[in-house]
Amino acid sequence: MASADLEGLCFHINTKISAIKKTLQLRNIGQEPSLKSMLCKIGHEMVFLHDLLNKMEAEVQEQEKLKNLLKELQKSAERQQKEAQHLHENIPPHLLKRTQTCIAGLAAKCEEQTKVVEPKRAKKPTKESQPIKEAPLITAEEFKSVPAYMKGRLTCDQVNAVVQDMNKAVVAKYKIMHQPLKSMNAAVRNLYHRFLEEETKDTKGQFFVVEADIKEFTPLKVDKRFHSILNILRHCQRVREVRGSGLVRYAIC
Repeated sequence: MASADLEGLCFHINTKISAIKKTLQLRNIGQEPSLKSMLCKIGHEMVFLHDLLNKMEAEVQEQEKLKNLLKELQKSAERQQKEAQHLHENIPPHLLKRTQTCIAGLAAKCEEQTKVVEPKRAKKPTKESQPIKEAPLITAEEFKSVPAYMKGRLTCDQVNAVVQDMNKAVVAKYKIMHQPLKSMNAAVRNLYHRFLEEETKDTKGQFFVVEADIKEFTPLKVDKRFHSILNILRHCQRVREVRGSGLVRYAIC
């Protein structure tokens, strides 16, 4: 056992001496003028490779988030398809009976029903005929084209989070605008009248929100960061400003 311990100790000491020799040799090599420029180039290449790896990692993360978003859209489409298939396969029996009755020879009765229904359709408000417009998300390619002084430290995900919140505010506002006045409570009716007062000839047919709507319907803070993101959204043609009567309106492009 003593002999084995001594051999191990000798091996350890020899290993340390060898490592010290290699360190001294490398230090001497680094001090040679002919190799200093080579070591400097290697250092620059290492920095370049480090930056490149960081960019690649950021791009991979961006693509991963995009993939997850596409998966969610696919699941939503599949759910809607299943619902549509379920509705198609479960048509109420009384509707089928009416169809068979019309085919069997009661065409006159069907025409009378159609005449009764058509005037009612004409009385429906036209507000709901136009779908509520929402701003599409910023793509990774679009975000790359944004000038660096606009982006600062902002990321594409942070910008798209604001886009989604602004869309929520637009949808919430125009659902109220399309709502029958009689069905509104006092608070909603006040909002409705404010919305009407903010309309101008320049906003006719446009979907827009103001800062009060953003505060009302979203958790967003209307601060310096929010306005920096708005600059990016204007640059990417997601929103445009309509000013008038001391109010800034953010219209969906």
